[in-house]
Amino acid sequence: MSDPAGVLKRYEDVCEEMGVKPAPFIMKVLEKEKDDQITREKQKLDPKDNMDIVLRGNNYLLTNTRLTDSDALSLYKTLANNVYVTGLDLRYNNLTDEGAVHIGKLLEETCALRGLNLQSNDIGPAGAENIAKALQVNETLVSLKLNGNKIENKGGMHLAGCLQVNTALQELDIGDADLGTQSIIALATVLHHNSTLKALCVNRPLLFSQQEETTVHMSLMLKVNSTLKELHLQKCDIRDFGADRLVEALQHNIALTYLDLSCNRITRDGAKAFSKLLKLNTPLEILDLGFNRIEDDGAVSLSQALVSLNSNLKTLVITSNNIEATGLCAIARAMNTNTTLTSVFIWGNHLQELACVAFNGLMESGRLDIKDTDVKPYIVDGHVLLAELNHGIRRHYYWTPFYGSDAE
Repeated sequence: MSDPAGVLKRYEDVCEEMGVKPAPFIMKVLEKEKDDQITREKQKLDPKDNMDIVLRGNNYLLTNTRLTDSDALSLYKTLANNVYVTGLDLRYNNLTDEGAVHIGKLLEETCALRGLNLQSNDIGPAGAENIAKALQVNETLVSLKLNGNKIENKGGMHLAGCLQVNTALQELDIGDADLGTQSIIALATVLHHNSTLKALCVNRPLLFSQQEETTVHMSLMLKVNSTLKELHLQKCDIRDFGADRLVEALQHNIALTYLDLSCNRITRDGAKAFSKLLKLNTPLEILDLGFNRIEDDGAVSLSQALVSLNSNLKTLVITSNNIEATGLCAIARAMNTNTTLTSVFIWGNHLQELACVAFNGLMESGRLDIKDTDVKPYIVDGHVLLAELNHGIRRHYYWTPFYGSDAE
């Protein structure tokens, strides 16, 4: 059973020992956890077995200041030997490399922490090095998010090195972290042998070559890796050559279910390659090709694979791909035949009336649920049009709501 009151008392004692005032934000969050526990006891509900501490610096409902390195030190001393706290969310604060030193010490000493979110702080290569060294001895952390911190090529290399030793980490997000070609290749090489990591995000590295070396190495890794289930390669400058290499590798892959290739330079030829892959009915369940340029020919090729030869793909994202009515109607017809494909996202294409009518028919018949797409039909003067809905695959993005129906 978790012990919010004990964590609160320990934090107050630590601050007194350090001679600093408790941070109002941390106090509010811990007091809220304590009150929730009391409420559950009064209602005779089962107590929570563990506890997540959520200290998001962008939660303006609770705070107008962000946590700093001294707060990281007090949290380390509070949680080092705690057996109840399994999640720590510190995104959107002002932690630097100094704060990462304290976080690293926490990772070395914790016996319970399973999830750590450090998204969008000010951690650099030195901080990433400290965290990577701690992960070499940590045996509990399952999920680490460092996206939005400028850990650069050096930090990425250290994290790749720790994956040679660590046998606990299953999810690693280091997207938008200014990684370079060398660190991406190192990560791909390590994953030839790592049998623990299940999800990897390396969105928007800084690449200065036109040869697609990083995509080639990721492809070689996918050909032999049998553990990775989710891979995000947004803004990796992938072209049709890279798409071909990925398809060649995925024909032999038995594990990957989620592939994110949005915001690249894939055209109709790359889409045709993925059509061949879908015809082989590989384990792939989610394919994100949003913000490329597959156009009508690419969409038609994908639809041909989905009509009768694929029974595994559940979600297809083709937003903003310069697709017109011909391609969108082909996808709609494929959904009428394919009973596995349940989610399709099409906003940002040329939504001509034929396409609007086709998707309106899918929703009226119940074949496509409005929560599984990003468009909603409406009628003006007898003409069917589509409006945008704020739906999508809500993974690995910066703006994350903390209240309302969209909150995690």
